[in-house]
Amino acid sequence: MKNRQQTTSPRALFEPIQVGALKLANRIVMAPLTRNRAGPGLVPGKLAVKYYAQRATAGLLITEATQISPEAQGYADTPGCYSNEQVAGWKRVTDAVHSRGGKIVVQLWHTGRISHTKFQPGNQAPVGPSANRADAKTYIANQGFVDVSMPRALEISEITRIVDNFRTAASCAMDAGFDGVEVHGAHGYLLDAFLRDGTNQRTDDYGGSIENRARFLLEVARACANAIGSDRVGVRLSPVSTAGDSHDSNPQALFNFVAKGLSPLNLAYLHVVEGETGGSRTSLPFDYGALRSRFEGIWMVNNGYDRQMAIDAVGSGRADLVSFGRLFIANPDLVERFSQNARLNALMEPSTFYGGDSHGYTDYPTLAQSLQASGAAE
Repeated sequence: MKNRQQTTSPRALFEPIQVGALKLANRIVMAPLTRNRAGPGLVPGKLAVKYYAQRATAGLLITEATQISPEAQGYADTPGCYSNEQVAGWKRVTDAVHSRGGKIVVQLWHTGRISHTKFQPGNQAPVGPSANRADAKTYIANQGFVDVSMPRALEISEITRIVDNFRTAASCAMDAGFDGVEVHGAHGYLLDAFLRDGTNQRTDDYGGSIENRARFLLEVARACANAIGSDRVGVRLSPVSTAGDSHDSNPQALFNFVAKGLSPLNLAYLHVVEGETGGSRTSLPFDYGALRSRFEGIWMVNNGYDRQMAIDAVGSGRADLVSFGRLFIANPDLVERFSQNARLNALMEPSTFYGGDSHGYTDYPTLAQSLQASGAAE
């Protein structure tokens, strides 16, 4: 199959690979991780520069999910990629990563109905495929966790506008020095909500049949590909994850169709979350092999992988790339630790995951620092 780079080497996880326009030093990817530390104007700051640069030995860094417009926000202090100030902030990040030999793409999202009027321009209702509230919460400063707001259904003319927002954000990403973009089509956010019959009750060209429900995502992927080149665009999907109150009556048929529809675009990669996000890998039955057979391109897998699982997946040819989330939070030099089969840092307390300062963000020690500290203690 085109662009497929299968291997049976036990060291394949640590070997270079061509992914679209990008030559990656290894097949270990940092997954997108929301950290809620953007500054005023939702601009990534100095800590973000340090955080991503620390992890530049990954074959590829995928940034935290990043808004394509003010309307796209659903959480506090998550960055954007649509204003001049945001582009300048991200340029400092990409320059730092590139100076260390790394590659980095930005994950572009629209949170859709997983939002609150507090985050919306003019305190308007969030938008979604249909006017049904998600069983989900978001965090608002001085209020804590609150239920997301009731959304309103997008008009077809507004769907065209959001496709344009994705296209513009992809172009902004190039101005910011990114090597590409990843379209967030997972976890109950806007594009995923359109895909699923549990959240999409439309009766127009964007609802009803699988073909209609997949239309929005395919239009966005095509728009980004046309804007910056298909070989610099990836897409993330989560076929059975219920994150964001996401569900569908027949996910296998739905995502087989989506993968087959994305394949002709010659994207850089398809990024698939296996199982329940951050939970069971077998929460619902799903044939990921059947899904992969519909997409002729680089295949990235995610969710619950450890070192040996990743070595087996890439070494057997079942996957081309493996992305890691929490392991990269705690181990900025995860590639080196995996290569040496060294001990991993433990995660700090959950309160450090979202928001805050450098603690639990940029102060995890490298292997060399850990060994030095251990030696000094003896």
